[in-house]
Amino acid sequence: MENQWLTYAKRLQSSALTGLFYCKDRYDIERYQEIRAIAEEMLSKLFEAPLEKIAELAPDCKRHVTPMNDVRGAVIENDKILLVREKVSGYWTLPGGFADGGLSPAENVVKEISEEACISVVARQLYSVRHKAKGPFNPDLREFYKFYFICERVTDACPLPGPEVSEVAFFPADRLPALCRDRIVEEDIQRAFAFYRSPRQTTSFD
Repeated sequence: MENQWLTYAKRLQSSALTGLFYCKDRYDIERYQEIRAIAEEMLSKLFEAPLEKIAELAPDCKRHVTPMNDVRGAVIENDKILLVREKVSGYWTLPGGFADGGLSPAENVVKEISEEACISVVARQLYSVRHKAKGPFNPDLREFYKFYFICERVTDACPLPGPEVSEVAFFPADRLPALCRDRIVEEDIQRAFAFYRSPRQTTSFD
């Protein structure tokens, strides 16, 4: 669960940016700009990061601000789960990433697994939907909804690392590697195993 002051600052920033998108009155625009500046100064202090970096990561103020979507796919075979090791962080995660426009969440996760693990899958079930800010993830300036799917390999191709991945491997539930807590936490993987073993469970959500 993220720090409550971080939640407040992100909500202020989001409200200010959305207000700037809709507002026409110049005095109200000035007020929203001031609220945005205050929110970003709060975020700068919370993250001990320069204001320029905070502004760089801010959502686009030319639209109504909404959370970003992240999709992750769990491929489980022989009681082991497929994980990929990121080149950037050096840590492991379920294959996935930002959802692209024009594709459904399920189509996005199929695409991500193909790009990161070089295998073809189908998305069988949605097992979890999470609000990142409410989970035990590393703090994040951005707002995310995270969609987790049980996926099934549809060819015999051997998993191989894609361009952004250094390794691909299957792991049992009790011997997981060091996870990238920006992307995933252990309970997401344990939920995948539980859902895979008992697929009549209901999808978990915040």
